[in-house]
Amino acid sequence: MAETVIINEVGLRDGLQNQPEPVSTADKARLARALVDAGVRWLEPVSFVHPKAVPQMADAAELTEQLPAGEGLHYTALVPNLKGYQRARDAGYPTVGLVVSTTDSFNQRNLNMSLDETERACQEIIEAARADGIHTRTYISGAFACPYDGPVPVDQTLALTHRMIEAGSEEIAIADTIGAGNPQQMKDIMAPLVRAWGAERFFVHLHDTRGMALAMAWAACDLGIRRFDASVGGLGGCPFAPGATGNVATEDLVYMLESCGLDTGISVQGLREAVRIAEEATGKPLGGRILQWIASQEEQGRKVDVG
Repeated sequence: MAETVIINEVGLRDGLQNQPEPVSTADKARLARALVDAGVRWLEPVSFVHPKAVPQMADAAELTEQLPAGEGLHYTALVPNLKGYQRARDAGYPTVGLVVSTTDSFNQRNLNMSLDETERACQEIIEAARADGIHTRTYISGAFACPYDGPVPVDQTLALTHRMIEAGSEEIAIADTIGAGNPQQMKDIMAPLVRAWGAERFFVHLHDTRGMALAMAWAACDLGIRRFDASVGGLGGCPFAPGATGNVATEDLVYMLESCGLDTGISVQGLREAVRIAEEATGKPLGGRILQWIASQEEQGRKVDVG
């Protein structure tokens, strides 16, 4: 039996948050249904952030009510502060995602707080979530490089990760927020974390700005990591991180893992419909490289079986 890999779909949140034109709640709900139909079971569809900061997330509560329901679906909401956490809790989210960046500069631009202040805010949310029986996942943003200060020393990322684990966060997501990392850096960061805390505690969140995302995902996979964020069609970009282009495309990551004998439970062909809906909603051409290859084969009349 093939080993299972969890793909956490972040297209609805991280993928859409930086789109210049608003995407309707109805289109977001339609995209969520297409993703679930394709086999996606883990989704991060919203962030409870002030609408002036991220206008695309202003409908978080409304969208939550329209998300597909069913056994085995796992939903996470990103929360920047205690108020956002309370809104996510009241909306019924069993897991919340927190964000702390590796540098003062990035925290100031992202959350208008210093690194120390952001850590304290995360600790406050973790304590509240523990009391409410809600799971926490902390994103270590800019784990490889800061968009303002440049490369981040490995020890700096490791120390921040350890502090968040000691604060009580059940899961940690190591995030290459601007797509500036490489496979060796992934090994340098993840190997000591896996030795110290076990691979099952970690997610990896990758952007494909420099074409390194799949190679970095495989490096993490080789260390035992089995949980990854991805975004349908390669949607993505952080409004507070210049140069942060799209996340690794869900369809490319699924194809790579499945072709290597791992089981994501997700259909690449099913993701084609989700990409089509995302294209309609954003008015942009989307899709990972595997979809381009499938289309080229079909144009030549060749049958393609990629699941």
